Amino acid sequence: MAPPRTLALILAAGSGSRAGGRWPKQFATVAGKPMLLHAVELLGRHPAIDGVVVVAAPERMAQVRALIGDAALVEGGATRRESVAAGLAALPEDAERVLVHDAARPFVPYAVIDRVVAALDDHDGATPVLAVADTLVRGHDSMLGDVVPRAGLHRVQTPQGFRLAALRAAHAAWPEGDEATDDTQMVRRLGGSVALVQGDPMLEKVTYPEDFAAAESRVQWESRSASGFDVHRLEAGEELWLGGVRIPHDKGLSGHSDADVALHALTDALLGTIAAGDIGTHFPPSDPQWRGAASDQFLAHAAKLIADKGGRIDFVDLTIICEAPKIGPHRAAMVARIGEILDLPADRISLKATTTERLGFTGRGEGIATQAMATVSLPRTPR
Repeated sequence: MAPPRTLALILAAGSGSRAGGRWPKQFATVAGKPMLLHAVELLGRHPAIDGVVVVAAPERMAQVRALIGDAALVEGGATRRESVAAGLAALPEDAERVLVHDAARPFVPYAVIDRVVAALDDHDGATPVLAVADTLVRGHDSMLGDVVPRAGLHRVQTPQGFRLAALRAAHAAWPEGDEATDDTQMVRRLGGSVALVQGDPMLEKVTYPEDFAAAESRVQWESRSASGFDVHRLEAGEELWLGGVRIPHDKGLSGHSDADVALHALTDALLGTIAAGDIGTHFPPSDPQWRGAASDQFLAHAAKLIADKGGRIDFVDLTIICEAPKIGPHRAAMVARIGEILDLPADRISLKATTTERLGFTGRGEGIATQAMATVSLPRTPR
C-alpha cells in the first residue's frame, strides 16, 4: 500500500514584532538564508512529505512568492488559528496528513519529522516536546511565589502532525473568537489523542532579538576546498587581462571571453566547492552573448551561487604561470580587484607567480596558465 499523502503547512503570516528589525522575523537571515526558506527547503526535501504549503500575510504575498519558488502559497488570516484554517482549506482532497510548522523554527531535524509522522499511525495528532529542566516558580509584582512542580511538564515545539480529518474537524468545532496557541489543544478538546514525541534543541523558536545569535550558534559549518585550472594562448593583437586587471603587453590572451585565466581558474575553484560544474557549464563558449565578455561577471556569478546556499568564501589562492609579463608590479591591483568582486579583504587572497624555467608552452611564451584553490564554509543544516 502507498503511504498516506502528507503535506507540510508552514505558517509565515505573523508580524514578528517581538524580534525587532525592519521585516517580520520569518524573513530575517539565519545561517545565510531567510528562516522561512530554511523551513521550506528542509520540510520539502523530507521523503515522507509530498508537498509544502506556505501561509503568508496578504501584504507579504509577493515577497514570499519570490522567496519560495514553486511551493504553494496561501493568504493567511489575522490570527494563527485563522491562518491554519486558510491553509487547511487549500489542501488537496487526497491529502490525509498534515504537519503544521512555525517559520520561526528554521531548522527541522529529520529525526523529529520521522517521529511525528510515525506517531500518526496510532494517534490523531503528535507534537515534539522537550522536558522542562529549569525550576519553575510563580511570581507577582516582581516577587517570588510558589515553586511549580516540573513533573509532567513539557515545552511544545513544531512541526505538529495531524490526521487531516481530525484537524479539520477540530477547527470546524472551535468556538469563534476563542484563540488557541497551537492546534494540538484544538484536537484534544474535541476528544482526539495527541502523542508526545521527543523534540530537539535545534527547533528552538526565534522570537526575540537575542534568539538570532543563539540560532546561529546551533548551526554547524562545513569547510570545503576545491581547485581550478585554466590555460589560454598568447596572441598578438589581443588585450591582456589577468586577475581582472588590464596589463600592458605586446600580446594578449585569446579566448571566447576576455580569456582572463586567473579569474577563470578561480571561478572553477569556487564552483567546485559547491559541486556546480565548471565555467563552461554556466557560460558556454558556444553562446555568442559571452564573446569578449569581462570575466569578472563569471567570478561574481560563482560567488553568488555560494551565497545563495548560505555559504561564505574564506580564502582563495592563485598561482599564475608564465615567463612574461612580470606579475609582481601588478599583484596589488589584482588582489584589490579580486577582493572587490568577492567582497574579500586582501589578507584572504593569495596571489603568486612562477615560471616553468622556459620549459613547455608557458616557457616558450605561447600561453599563460593559472591554478587556483578556494576554501568556503557552508552551513550544515539538520537532516
